[in-house]
Order: sequence, then structure tokens, then C-alpha cells
Amino acid sequence: MEFKHTSVLLEETIENLQVDPDGTYIDGTLGGGGHAYEIASKLTGRGRLIGIDQDEDAILAASNRLGIFGEKVQIVRDNYCHAKNILDEMGIKGVDGIVLDLGVSSYQLDEAGRGFSYKLDADLDMRMDKRQSLGAKEIVNAYPEMELYHIIRDYGEEQFAKNIAKHIVAARTDKPIETTGQLNEIIKAAIPAKMRQGGGHPSKRTFQAIRIECNRELEVLKNSLDDLIQVLRPRGRICVITFHSLEDRIVKSAFKRNENPCICPPGFPVCTCGRKPQGKVISRKPILPSEEETEENKRSKSAKLRVFERSDII
Repeated sequence: MEFKHTSVLLEETIENLQVDPDGTYIDGTLGGGGHAYEIASKLTGRGRLIGIDQDEDAILAASNRLGIFGEKVQIVRDNYCHAKNILDEMGIKGVDGIVLDLGVSSYQLDEAGRGFSYKLDADLDMRMDKRQSLGAKEIVNAYPEMELYHIIRDYGEEQFAKNIAKHIVAARTDKPIETTGQLNEIIKAAIPAKMRQGGGHPSKRTFQAIRIECNRELEVLKNSLDDLIQVLRPRGRICVITFHSLEDRIVKSAFKRNENPCICPPGFPVCTCGRKPQGKVISRKPILPSEEETEENKRSKSAKLRVFERSDII
């Protein structure tokens, strides 16, 4: 199956990135290369784009798509949380902009063999990086009931998390849960019939939770944003696209903290903690997709873009 993914909030992201033709940029979630293509097309021979992704299929697809730009584009198979180390190895001291388009790609959802989708019966997997050992199958079959409950409740915001975790543990005592279809049926049985009538597919939130745990998505995001802001050059910008409230809260909080890092008590007349602002939030409210975009691409409906700009003086 060809790697296809429609880049969400593409125009808004490129506009807010304010691409300098001679600048250096990172696309930390390269995917099919949609955002990267638009950035690279604006660069001169002195400009540079570093594309990072941990998904082998995305790397192959993006390499083909971005090949026309030659040496202006360098692609690395890794997690964006290692961006600072990647730049150090390349001898790059700072970048002019960073893009993170978080979440799962259309290809990963639509390719049954990847085991991300509750709509397709396949082996449970959900690994964005196939080199890692932990997959959805191991989580579902090995995690203690209480841990499953917390994951489904916290990462999926699922009101029936306790019952779903209980049903998963009961089912796996008979035989291992190996497919998305099996997991679907277990989740369905754990949710009261009248509650399954509305609000989308009954497995949506649980699948999201397991995927997030499998790929450490929130942990990686939370631990990376400060470092990513630090590698921005003066007036460089980071644009982050999120797809659910958990991600958005982390981004909003990190940007706010970097804009106003002071931890002195509110009544103090002078700051004594010594923490300096790292820049400013550009998007006080998240930038949302247009009606036209949500009509053309249903998966863009929950997308939110937030933008932060590094200080003039570092």
C-alpha cells in the first residue's frame, strides 16, 4: 500500500513558520513529507531541511517525495525527542523553525497490517517504530488490570475504563488477545448497549490509549518541547499540530511556561529565581482547520495548531 497522508493545517503551518529561504528547519514528524515539501520548496541552495521520523514506511515515502530537493533535505530515522543530538552530530548549532504534526498518519490507520485501526481486523501492533519490542499485543496481554485501567482512563479519557480493563484481563485468561477484532469485541461487551448508540465507535478511545502507551507519545512530547525551543535561533518558531486534548494541554502548558518561567511568589516585587523568558506564544488561541478543510478531510476536525517564537536575544 502506498504511503498516503493528507497534511493537516498545511497553509496555516507554513504561514506561521515564516520560512527564511536560507534557513535551517526540522520536520520532526516527517510522515509522507507534506509539510517538509512545502518548506523545502521555499529554500535556496543555502537552506536546509532535516526530516525526522521513526516509521520506516514514512522514511521511504518521504525520501521518494523529497528526492528532487537533493542535498537541501536530509532524512533521519529516529524519534524527534533526539533532535538536539541529531543536530549536534550534524554540527548544527540552531534552527530557524520546527514542525511537529503529532498523532497517527492516514497510512498507519488505513494499512491493516500496522494494527492501529479498530475498523480493520488485523494483528495487534500499533508500533510506529517496528524496531521496538513493545507492541499493543504485549500491553493488552501482559499489563496488570490496574495499569490497563489507568492507561485507558488517562490516555483515552474513557468513562468505562475500569470495566474495559476488567473484561480484557478476563478474556486473556482463556486465550491471548492477538487481533484488533478480538479486542473490539471485548471492548464492545464492556460498554452498556445504550451507551454504544452515539459518540462514535466504542473502541476509539481505548485504541487511542493503547497506541499512546505503546509509542510513549505524551511522555516524548512532554520531555521534548523545552529542548526543541532551546535549539531555535533568535526569532525561530516551532509549530505543533495536535489531535486530542491531552497533547494540546501539554503544548499549551510548555509554551506558557517558556514565555513566563518565573517561579517567584506573585507578591515578590523583583524576580529572584533568575528564570528568563525563552520567547513568546504567537497563538493565544489554537489555530483550527477551515470548514473547507474539515469537509475535505474528516480527520482534520480535531486538529489544533499552536505556535511559539524564540526571543530576539538568547
